[in-house]
Amino acid sequence: MDDLNDLNDLDDLGDLDDLDHRILSALHRTGADPRVAGAARTLSRAGEHGALWLAAGLLGAAADRPRRGAWLRATALTAGAHVVSMGVKRVVRRPRPAHVAPRVRTAGRHSFPSAHATSATAAAVAFGALGAPAVAPLAAAMCLSRLVVGVHYPSDVAAGAALGALTACLGKRWMTKGCRG
Repeated sequence: MDDLNDLNDLDDLGDLDDLDHRILSALHRTGADPRVAGAARTLSRAGEHGALWLAAGLLGAAADRPRRGAWLRATALTAGAHVVSMGVKRVVRRPRPAHVAPRVRTAGRHSFPSAHATSATAAAVAFGALGAPAVAPLAAAMCLSRLVVGVHYPSDVAAGAALGALTACLGKRWMTKGCRG
């Protein structure tokens, strides 16, 4: 009887895989609109290796002198989250989606987790804790852009976002230590 339950669990995984493919296909189709595709490509390029978030963190450190240390630590957390996601990606080695045509070139062949989603969500949590709530909608758009350009499955993006949030939350106390105002 336990063997039958195990088989049902495997069927559920197949259903999740199918759902992953269908959601990606639907969101990828939105990129048929050149404006949507252009915005998604721009976000994807800006987020490569966490560049947008690192620049935003350094800008925050320059603009908010009393909390410069907190901004620099938040930026380090964001970079650290990106590095962790790259390590996980090398262990898991999930191939990128093959059933949709990618709209951008990627730095690597592996898909899980999305490093863009990891760094974007880490930045949203860390910079949000420092009073920059506008980062969260931009991070969400970054996450969606990876689906529109067809280089990640939704589960890659969800896992990356969870990893980024976890990393930032775990480092939040360190990030804000001695923080004024």
